[in-house]
Amino acid sequence: MTIRLLRTLVAVADAKTFSAAADVVHVTHAAVSQQMRTLEADLGVALFNRATRTPELTPVAHEVVRKARKLIADYDNLVPSILDDDGLDGVVTLGALPTSLTGLTPQAMAVLKSRFPDIGLRIRPGLTGALLSDLERGNLDAAIVTKPHLMPMGIRFRELAREPLQLIAAKEVTGDDPIKLLTTRPFIRFNRNAVVGTLIDNWILAKRLRVVEAMELDSPDAIASMVHANLGVSIVPDLAVKAHDTLPLKKLALGPDAPYRALGLAHRVDQVKPRVIDEVFNALQTAIEQAQASQQDSPE
Repeated sequence: MTIRLLRTLVAVADAKTFSAAADVVHVTHAAVSQQMRTLEADLGVALFNRATRTPELTPVAHEVVRKARKLIADYDNLVPSILDDDGLDGVVTLGALPTSLTGLTPQAMAVLKSRFPDIGLRIRPGLTGALLSDLERGNLDAAIVTKPHLMPMGIRFRELAREPLQLIAAKEVTGDDPIKLLTTRPFIRFNRNAVVGTLIDNWILAKRLRVVEAMELDSPDAIASMVHANLGVSIVPDLAVKAHDTLPLKKLALGPDAPYRALGLAHRVDQVKPRVIDEVFNALQTAIEQAQASQQDSPE
């Protein structure tokens, strides 16, 4: 049994097919099949149910994959741990929500780079569900996400801010009653596959409001642009860190029972370089604190 074989097994588990796994580990489909037969022989257990059209992992294989991920992480961290390298001069692969890409993420990463200039950064945008899946597979070191109803096993969520949801409308729209505007104007929906989209839907249902849906978008910039063009109203988070060039929009609180999204940093519990994750979290906190201080200092 070798680390190479374990890497291939994990690739098969993540990619679901031998062909897709072959692309991940850069070998042929036949080589993946042969490697898996070799691993089965080495372990003395059946890892795949080959009676199905696409070979499926057996229950014991799922447990092997779980332990293999830790073995691979420990192997990859062997030399850095000996050299007392906390990852502060390596590359950090960070997932980020689209709503954070023009405010929180760039400002926090600027803080991180100012403290640790040798750190390399890779930013991968995505919605919470996709980012958490990538964390489980080991494709990300950490991710800025909205806390879902249930966190995956083995993933830790560290809260950064609570962002209340608010209604946005074009400046020329008359009236300051968010409920009236929501039920009389076209509604531009936040992607319902996003955690925030679910929060919004649940609030509308709980209020028993009838809205006329005009469109559904997953880009906060696109939503803001549509609202700015007076094509409808929308509900979005009141961002803890805002972009410097936000469009002028009317923003109305939804009331004392307004839902909020819990924004935070998620990472694997068995993260092999906790120091760098701590520093990413600290940088995010600093960016939020600086934004709050700036808002307090700005004139009304």
